[in-house]
Amino acid sequence: MARLAFVPSQSGPDRPLAPSGSAPEVFALQRSALSVLADLAPEAIALGRLFAAAGHELALVGGPVRDAFLGRSSQDLDFATSADPYVTERLLSRWSGTVWDVGRDFGTIGAFREGLTVEVTTYRTDEYAPHSRKPVVAYGDSLEGDLSRRDFTVNAMAVRVPDLVFVDPFHGLTDLARGVLRTPVSPEQSFDDDPLRMLRAARFAAQLSFDIEPDVLAAMTTMAQRIAIVSAERVQAELTKLLLGAQPRRGLEVLVYTGLAGVVLPEVPAMQLEIDEHHRHKDVYEHTLTVVDQAIALETGPDGPVPGPDLVLRLAALLHDIGKPATKALEPGGGVSFHHHELVGAKLAAKRLRALRYDKATVGAVARLVELHLRFHGYGDGAWTDSAVRRYVRDGGDLLERLHRLTRADCTTRNRRKAMRLAAAYDDLELRIERLQEQEELAAVRPALDGEQIMACLGLKPGREVGEAYRFLLELRLERGPMEVDLAREALLEWWAQRDA
Repeated sequence: MARLAFVPSQSGPDRPLAPSGSAPEVFALQRSALSVLADLAPEAIALGRLFAAAGHELALVGGPVRDAFLGRSSQDLDFATSADPYVTERLLSRWSGTVWDVGRDFGTIGAFREGLTVEVTTYRTDEYAPHSRKPVVAYGDSLEGDLSRRDFTVNAMAVRVPDLVFVDPFHGLTDLARGVLRTPVSPEQSFDDDPLRMLRAARFAAQLSFDIEPDVLAAMTTMAQRIAIVSAERVQAELTKLLLGAQPRRGLEVLVYTGLAGVVLPEVPAMQLEIDEHHRHKDVYEHTLTVVDQAIALETGPDGPVPGPDLVLRLAALLHDIGKPATKALEPGGGVSFHHHELVGAKLAAKRLRALRYDKATVGAVARLVELHLRFHGYGDGAWTDSAVRRYVRDGGDLLERLHRLTRADCTTRNRRKAMRLAAAYDDLELRIERLQEQEELAAVRPALDGEQIMACLGLKPGREVGEAYRFLLELRLERGPMEVDLAREALLEWWAQRDA
């Protein structure tokens, strides 16, 4: 079995591998990597031998190397090579019968073998032109040069294959042990080359709980407006990964602090409303971050109704109050109101998510949750009729379980008695929903008569009037509960007669 060798890079900065006090952490990471990389799939080692026999270098790079030091293995591996894409494709075709062009213009070819997916990219030195939304690809000539153009030092480590020699020219292992994000070159140069790296810093803060070095954070703040040249699709991908991370709040705080959110998600920093002198409303931004945390805590395991991480729930928690700035009004006596902010917020959420190129289903689901998140507050005294409960279930539809969690997460009051009262009221509502569902199959609320029966009863042909009749029967079903067919037909005829009167 091949053994991982820790060999210092001759081209790296001339300073110790680990600063004073961090050696134990570094050694612990090395032990984790030994257990992962020493058992690297034989297929990957075979691929390295194939490239070496052809006179080309091949090295495992990026996230898989970082994750190996964190004790995580992966069946999706990224490699860098000295071979050009055409040579890479030829060599991969000898290694696997399943090869595809991931992005030849970007130097990347993919392949699959024995459960292992690999992407092999020619050494690169990408950068953006001043006003371009797409990076200009330039091929490099060395592994160290390729690593120098990567986003952060923790991602600028490599393991050469097949001999498994560890390459760390920028001391990423030390930074990994410290839990910090630092750029291989100056942060200004790094972010100028690829502004998306600023969002990636926030994403890694959320995913890995890393801190960002002060000079990196300062550069992000100074250069935040440059993120505007990056395509919406790439921004969306990073935002999604941030929200699905273990601690989205950390990443969101970075986005807002640096001003990046003001460019890519301006509705979030806009919630930093000035608190009135009587402190009669909460800081909406801080409230929102708390709601995000609480919604995440209510996600379930894989067998539960809302398996985490759930993007729709997290987006809804983040955006549920974005209508407040536009609806803020000062009331007599110094109070503050946000009338209909849920309706305004639903429209704003849909507009922003469409701008970020989210799919139609995600946009619709998040906007609907934002629109419905206040509905429960009319239940506070428990006075809802069964009809109102049925409508709540009908309106929630497939989103009902997420709506339960968003509504509960939205309670951030420090008043313990009020919090307990709201929780008890929602417990009661869920119990009533459960009972009605058992009695009436609420998940599939339908009128007693279908379209064909309505047309036969009223002597109609397909058209608008059939739809009106169906909606009447649906409202009747919600109001009264399940009905016998004969009673429903009688009610329909009575409604039709009054309609024509």
